[in-house]
Amino acid sequence: MPGKLVLVGGGARSGKSRFALDLARKLAGEGRVLFVATAEARDDEMAERISRHRAARPLDWSTVETDDVARALEDAPADAFVIIDCLTLWISRLMERELSDADIEAAVRESAAVAAGRTAPTVAITNEVGAGVVPDNALARRFRDVLGAANRVWAEAADRTLLVVAGRALPLHPIEDTTR
Repeated sequence: MPGKLVLVGGGARSGKSRFALDLARKLAGEGRVLFVATAEARDDEMAERISRHRAARPLDWSTVETDDVARALEDAPADAFVIIDCLTLWISRLMERELSDADIEAAVRESAAVAAGRTAPTVAITNEVGAGVVPDNALARRFRDVLGAANRVWAEAADRTLLVVAGRALPLHPIEDTTR
């Protein structure tokens, strides 16, 4: 895998999680895989979604359910392939705790730095929510803006950034890289 930190973005149901799971199966082989889950089952629909995601993972993979991504990465075995699914729900949970944008940015920067500093591969999944209609309320606009900023921080830390569309992964290049 080119690069040890990979950011995988895209729209809902685009194939981001499937891509990350397939990558872990191929690259981790018989090695350890740690799945960092940031979702909470607050209603029946989310509980069903979480159940489907759990069922898609091999039984020998470890799972940590948390909203402290940096801690989960720090505590991960050094040789474990880590999947973080997903930054989108993590940011939502941080906002629900009524953290300021500055505090969220600090948590984002810390977790991205820890992920980039790992020796084993890490794949972070996120949604791209800024490509649609401008949200009609202040909270939704704040979420879009905070997540967009978090995605940029993780993309800057990542060795590779991919956009998944219709089950296909497209490589993304830094804006400054005009040679590709």
